[in-house]
Parts: sequence; structure tokens; C-alpha cells
Amino acid sequence: MANLRLMISVLVYLLPSFAKSSESTKVIILPKPLNLTLLTDPFTVSTASHDYGNITTVTPGGVLCPSSSSEISRLLRYAANQETIFQVAARGQGHSLNGQASVSGGVVINMTCLAGVTVSEDKKYADVEGGTLWVDVLRETAEKDVSPVSWTDYLHISVGGTLSNAGIGGQVFRNGPQISNVLELDVITGKGEMLACSPQLNPELFYGVLGGLGQFGIISRARIVLNHAPKRVKWFKMLYSDFTAFTKDQESLISMDNDTGVDYVEGQLLMSNGIVDTSFFPPSDQSKVVDLVKNHSIIYVLEVAKYYDDPSLPIVGQVIDKLTKTLSYLPGFISMHDVLYFDFLNRVQVEEDKLRSLGLWEVPHPWLNLYVPKTQILDFHNGVVKNILLKQNSTSGVALFYPTNRNKWDNRMSAMIPDEDVFYVVGLLQSASPHNVQEVESVNETIIRFCKESGIKIKQYLMHYTRKEDWVEHFGSKWSDFLKRKDLFDPKKLLSPGQDIF
Repeated sequence: MANLRLMISVLVYLLPSFAKSSESTKVIILPKPLNLTLLTDPFTVSTASHDYGNITTVTPGGVLCPSSSSEISRLLRYAANQETIFQVAARGQGHSLNGQASVSGGVVINMTCLAGVTVSEDKKYADVEGGTLWVDVLRETAEKDVSPVSWTDYLHISVGGTLSNAGIGGQVFRNGPQISNVLELDVITGKGEMLACSPQLNPELFYGVLGGLGQFGIISRARIVLNHAPKRVKWFKMLYSDFTAFTKDQESLISMDNDTGVDYVEGQLLMSNGIVDTSFFPPSDQSKVVDLVKNHSIIYVLEVAKYYDDPSLPIVGQVIDKLTKTLSYLPGFISMHDVLYFDFLNRVQVEEDKLRSLGLWEVPHPWLNLYVPKTQILDFHNGVVKNILLKQNSTSGVALFYPTNRNKWDNRMSAMIPDEDVFYVVGLLQSASPHNVQEVESVNETIIRFCKESGIKIKQYLMHYTRKEDWVEHFGSKWSDFLKRKDLFDPKKLLSPGQDIF
């Protein structure tokens, strides 16, 4: 094996040409002056061929584990100046769903090789390398009593990955998505240029890259806004049987100001044909929750959190009082946990550990993530939740359902959202087996088709279109700017081919 690795290294260093493997996958051979080594061993290539979705297999020609941004720059400059080009995909934790961070026969850049967090002296921002996991950003910043203000539900994903999409979770209504909390970036364009950018410096690149699906450059550093890190969290879940009451209370909570409101709002659906997770509620209430779901077919879970340092402060009691006295949840069906701030933000890790122990983590994930306008959320609920999802023999996974505010997003960025002041995040996060993944994907297609036929103006998140007309429709009025930025920063269309945009 050592001799084989030596032979591979010699080929990588000496010969600037392509060869074909026995499986018709390009073997990429780089010239010695680049001083770059591509990993081509079966384990590394296999790992880079799959993602969290576990639906696609896309085999690269090699994997680069860069020791610096300049190595990525050299690779892209070389690729951009060759007649026979190879494409390049930046990959963090590979948490994409349909091969978006993959490239057939090209080079996957393992961005987790570039990780690190530096907090500024005034603690107002952190400079974070693109491959850093958000959980590590939390660890490093919390040690200095500060932290970012916007989080995804799952933290074991890379900073560059979420900023290339949006980065959404229960704090978006208050602080905006993660892309709205970036001061500046270092980006390596498809031409191999290493550029710093911000709203004042190279703004076209800055706004294009944020939410730009990796099409204009690779994020090597992000300057992330920090604020005070609270010590603890009051974490509530409340149950509803009436959808209108559920959404009314959610919308009321996201309209409150910072001082008197909560810091996190999400929601979930518990359906009679799915798994009813009652673990948050005390044992004495768990069978009652199961009965509620059986009797009503759907129970709506309102999930909120209030951050705090000192439990004796009046605001903590005021918020709890407001929740218990003004919301219209089912009497008696409210449960509260008091947890550390870190544990709350990293809560999904507990679920991951459980699923891994059962062998249920690395399974197909045919997820469907949507943004739905507030004015059409009732039609969506009746048409999709009641008449499609509830009529399936079974569902497996989590159904997220919560509103957020458009004014916390920056329309100059590439990310697309509905054109309403309030819209809902709907995440149908289903798990499947190799035997029924196509069935679940067919349900997703039925949902999309229903929305189109009903005139519900959804936008997809973490989408994977395969037709140009779908991408044109998705970006709408931003499509011309998207094309212009592609020609400007990645004219040879080297970057992120797994998105299937170009």
C-alpha cells in the first residue's frame, strides 16, 4: 500500500495531464511546481463521494486537504488556465442532501482542513476559517463570554457551508439568518483570486457569495458578529390542537421586541402516522401526549426559549408569565427545561448520538425544506399536511413549522425568500431506507406540484433543481445578477458543479 501511495504522489507531482481510470473517472495529475498533493486512496475518495443525504454517489478524481488558502488558489488558477479543465467542489461536513458538494471526476476540497477561530480584542467579532464547525465556534467564543447570535439547529456543520446557503434556525426572526451576521469575507474565486470583501470592499462578491451556493467563490474566512453569551436557557414546549391558534401565537411571539420577547421560536408537527416523541414532557404526561395525537391526528408543538444569566432578574419572570397566561396552548400541556446555553444550542447532538447507536443516522434523508408565505400558510397546511402527509401510511422524521421576519434578511444577497413580511420555514426532515427513498421523494414531488398548481408561492431551501428553467424561476429577478456574477468570478464554471445550475 505504501508503494502504491508513493506511485500516486510521484504521478501527482510530475505529469500535467489527464488519464482515465478503469471506471471512466478522471485521474487528475498536477504539475510538480504547484506543490499540491491530491488524496486518491479508496477511503478518502469514497467519503467524498457521499453526503448526508445518502441518496447520490458522485466520485471525484481526488481530494485536496489544503494547509492554507493559497493552496486552493493555486489549484483554481491552474484549473482556470487549462484547456482541459476539471471542476472543483468545496466540502465541509458533507451535510448536503443531493450531491451539491460533490464533483464527478474533479477535485473535492476538504475545507475542514482549514479550521480556526480568533476572537477580536473587543469581542465584537470572530474571524473564523471556512472549514470550522459551528460547534467549535460556539466553544471558542463562549470561553470569552461571547457568541454568534444566529444558529442552525445542528452545529456540526461548517461555517462556509451554511454561509453559502443561508444558515437558518429559531433565532432568525430576531437576528436574521447567519448570512445577515457577517461583516466581511475572504473568498477564493473561480479564477483563483484571493479577495477580501465586505459591503464596502468588493461588494458584488460579498453579496453574491452569501447564499450563493458556492457558485462565485470558496469562503476561506468569515468575520462573524458576536454578542454576549448568556449562561442558561429557559426552554419551553407547548401543545396545540388548533392550527390557527398555533400560528397566531407563533406570529405574536416573533413580533415582540428584544426586551420583553423570547430569543428562539420554532414549531413541530406531531402526526398520528409518524413517531410521536414525548421525551421532553414528564413521564406522567407522555401517554396523554400520545393520546392527544391519536385523537386529533395532528398536534402542533410550539417551542420557545429565553436566554438569561441571572434567574432573579424580573424579565425572566415576566416572559414566563407572558407565555403561561397569554398563549392559547392546551391547558396543562406545557413543559419547561432549564439548561446550559451550550447544551441548548447543541441539543441535536443528543439525538444524533441516539440515532448513531441504533444505526439510523447514515440512512437516506430525502428532505424537503420550504419557505411558505404567511398569507398562504393555511392553504399549505390544509393541502399538504392534511391531504398529503397525513394520508401516507407512515412518516419518519421531524416536521418543522415556524414563522420568521423578512426584514431580518438582506435582499442584496443571493439567498431567495418569499416576497412577504412574514413567511414560514417548513422542514420535512424525513428519514428513509434504500427501499422506500423513491416513495418519499415522490411525496416531495407531489407537494411541490400541489403548491405550483394551487399558486402557493414557495421558495425551496437546500434545493436541487436539475433544469435551468427551475433555477431561473427560483432566482426570479435576481437571475440576471446571478449570471453576471458567475461570468465575473467563475467564467469557466469550475465551482460547485453539484448544484446543477450551469
